[in-house]
Amino acid sequence: MAIKVKIFDEEHEKDLEESLNGFLEKIDEKDLIDIKFQISNFYDNREQIYCYAAMVIYRDKKKEDDK
Repeated sequence: MAIKVKIFDEEHEKDLEESLNGFLEKIDEKDLIDIKFQISNFYDNREQIYCYAAMVIYRDKKKEDDK
């Protein structure tokens, strides 16, 4: 069982919420380790732009390929 991360990056918080919920439905609750969340913003031509990001840390039950 490997520990993996999945990164999400959206321009709108509702889009991030939908992306995260869609991914979380696919993994077992016991495999979720942590979720890190960050908002950043900047101004571009008098417009404020937001970036909503999250990183999900989870256990992947898929068998790893032998190398």
